[in-house]
Order: sequence, then structure tokens, then C-alpha cells
Amino acid sequence: MRNELQELGRAVKQAQYRQHRALDSALSATGTTLAQWDALRAISRSPGASGRELAAATFQTEQAFGTLVGRLTAQGLVDRRPGHGRRLEHHLTPAGEQVLAAGHQVADEVLAACFAPLPDAERATLLTLLRRLTEEQGA
Repeated sequence: MRNELQELGRAVKQAQYRQHRALDSALSATGTTLAQWDALRAISRSPGASGRELAAATFQTEQAFGTLVGRLTAQGLVDRRPGHGRRLEHHLTPAGEQVLAAGHQVADEVLAACFAPLPDAERATLLTLLRRLTEEQGA
């Protein structure tokens, strides 16, 4: 049982690693990285969110996200505005929206290739199972 669970854990990690490498490589053609595109995506989903909220959404520490969003701001892709108290609210600039859109197109192509070995029904089952795992663990 233990070896089977370890194999399962490794297989999930291996699939994720392969997907991340493929995405990062393909996204470089749009002038961004996977981490940067993921941050733009999180900001797009939650305009005005704080750094703390966005760090959690992108599975990063607040410090790492702060460094990343600093680079995105310097590139003119993100705008940080004062919020309540010391809170900074994050918004995409028009240039950030363009990079995000280009990234979506690339991601769609890469993910279609990554999941091509699975028929639609198996992809739906995999998604259902992964959602169940993350909901039960509070992730």
C-alpha cells in the first residue's frame, strides 16, 4: 500500500512537472514566464486583491509574490494602488491584459497537448478526482 501511494504521489508530481516545463518553455515566446503569467492570471481573476491574497492564490510566499509583482510593475504589466490602510491593490494594465491573453492562447495549446493521451471522459474523471482531493484537504 505504501509503495502504491508513493508511486501515485510521484506520478502526480511528474505530470505537474512536465506540464510546468512545457508551459514555461512555450510562454517564453510571449515574453513571460509561468510564474509571471500565473500572477497576471490571479490578478485578472481578483482585481484589487492584496499581495497576501494573490500570494495564496499563486502558491507563493508573500515575499516571493512581492518580488514578482515588483518586476511585473516595472515592466508596465501591473499597477499597484493604495487601498485601505497599508494595503496595496493590484490591477492589470492594458499591456498586462495583452500578455495575459497571449498566455491564455499558449496555455490552451500546451495543455491540450499535455492531456491529449486522455479521452474527454477520462479528463473529466481526473478533474473530478483532483477537485475532490483538494476540497477535502482545504487546498
